[in-house]
Amino acid sequence: MILSILRLGAAAFVTITMAGASSLPASAAGPELIFRKSTTFKWVTPNDKLATYEIDDPAVDGVACYFTVPERGGIKGALGFAEQVSDISLACRQFGAIKFKEKFAQGAIVLRERRSFFFKKMQIVRGCDKKRNVLIYMVYSDKLIEGSPKNSTSAVPIQPWGAQANVQRCADWVQD
Repeated sequence: MILSILRLGAAAFVTITMAGASSLPASAAGPELIFRKSTTFKWVTPNDKLATYEIDDPAVDGVACYFTVPERGGIKGALGFAEQVSDISLACRQFGAIKFKEKFAQGAIVLRERRSFFFKKMQIVRGCDKKRNVLIYMVYSDKLIEGSPKNSTSAVPIQPWGAQANVQRCADWVQD
């Protein structure tokens, strides 16, 4: 019995340590939790939940992305061993004047997070529709061996904001 408790404690410590070190986003600040909502009830262990997060684009001022991810409960979820499902939704919006901070490649990573203890990652990437001056954001998950076709896409047309007369063109900031 004591050995089982020690194993669980060691596994939880390793999980917390690994999760903290490996879920660093591409930006300096990680996603901000907006709210969680339980989807299933469990008597003793944590419930399964949907969690909605916000992240500001680290290379583009004036754009925020909101994404909702399922978070598994149960014993594996509580200890950090549950592999999270790939059903992720995404919505990105302009909330101020858009100003590019740096050049970026098509498909540049905005956020990368672990979705399982070892092999699965969730990524939000950015691109530019040069012809229409629209920023495109896509979220997907991948695995070391096999990825997931589940994804979500959001588009942010670059519009004037407030007294701003000149609108930057994303095509001028894409590295070819």
